[in-house]
Amino acid sequence: MSRVGAVDCGTNSIRLLIADVVEGADGDAGPTLREVTRQMQIVRLGEGLDATGRISDEAMRRTLAAAEGYAVECRQAGCSTVRFVATSASRDASNSEDFVAGVREAFGDLDVMPEVVSGQEEAHLSFLGATGGLRAAGAPGPYLVVDIGGGSTEFVLGDAQVESARSVDIGCVRMTERHLHDNPPTEDQVWAALSDIVRAVDDVAQDVDLSGVGTLVGLAGSVTTVTAHALGLPAYDAARIHGADLPVADVIDACTDLLLMPRSRRRELPFMHEGRVDVIGAGALVWRTVVQRVAHDSGLATVRASETDILDGIALSRA
Repeated sequence: MSRVGAVDCGTNSIRLLIADVVEGADGDAGPTLREVTRQMQIVRLGEGLDATGRISDEAMRRTLAAAEGYAVECRQAGCSTVRFVATSASRDASNSEDFVAGVREAFGDLDVMPEVVSGQEEAHLSFLGATGGLRAAGAPGPYLVVDIGGGSTEFVLGDAQVESARSVDIGCVRMTERHLHDNPPTEDQVWAALSDIVRAVDDVAQDVDLSGVGTLVGLAGSVTTVTAHALGLPAYDAARIHGADLPVADVIDACTDLLLMPRSRRRELPFMHEGRVDVIGAGALVWRTVVQRVAHDSGLATVRASETDILDGIALSRA
C-alpha cells in the first residue's frame, strides 16, 4: 500500500486528493483508493483567458497560493509521490510555462513536475476514475463518461477499457464569458451558446459513437450541482449525489431551471458553492444538451452522476 497525492488544476477549480492505493486481493482485481482527504478551491485560473490568451497575474497568484497549501498537505500526510495535472486553461495559455515553473517552486522538495495534459489524456484519466464503481454496481456498458470542466468538456466511451475519446472547448467558464453575459441570460445569449455547444457535440459524434451507450455518467461540479438540484437536497451531500440514477426528464428540468435562474436565487440554494454561482447556468446548458442528445441517440431513460472523476484517475495512475 502506498500513499499518493493527486492534484487536478482546471479552468475553474484546483482540487487535491490524498489517498492510499490498495492493491487488488487477486490477480483480476485492480487497485482501489482509500481516501485520506479531498479538497477543492475555486481559483478561476482561466478567468479572461478566452479573450486574452494568457493566464492573468491575479489568477496565477490565486492558483499558486492554493498549490502551496496543497504541498503542505502532501508533506504532512507523508505522500510517497504526487502527480499534478493541469488541463484546459494551462493548455491554452501563452504563459503556461510561467505557471509550470510556479507550481514546481510551490511543491519544492516534493519534486513535482506539473503535466499540462492533452484533452485525450484528460479524457482517459476521467474514465479511469469514474468507471471503477460502475461495473461493481451492475451498470450496463458501454459507458459514456462526460466531464464538464471550466474550459473544455471531455467525452470518453468504453467498457473494460477506453474505445474512443474527444475533448471540445465548451466548458462552463468559457461559455459564460463568451455568451452568457446578462443575469439571467437573454434568449439570444442562450441560443448563441447553444449553437456552439450543439456544434461541438456534433463534432464529438464523428469520433465517439453516441448511439450505443449503455450508461451515461456525468462528472465534475456542473453535473453534481445539477444533480443536487434535481434531488432537492437541503445541503450538498456527496454520498447522495454519487451514483444517483435520475430520469432524463428530471435532469433536463433541473438544468433549465438553473440556466434561467437569476444569480441571487442560485446563491440561496443550500447546495450551491459560491464559486459556481455565475457559471452553473452555462454548465447546466452543456449538460442538458449532452443528456438530450445521448438519450435520443441511445434510448436512455436515466442518467448517472459520479463524485469519482479525473482526480481519482490521477491517483490510480500512480498505482
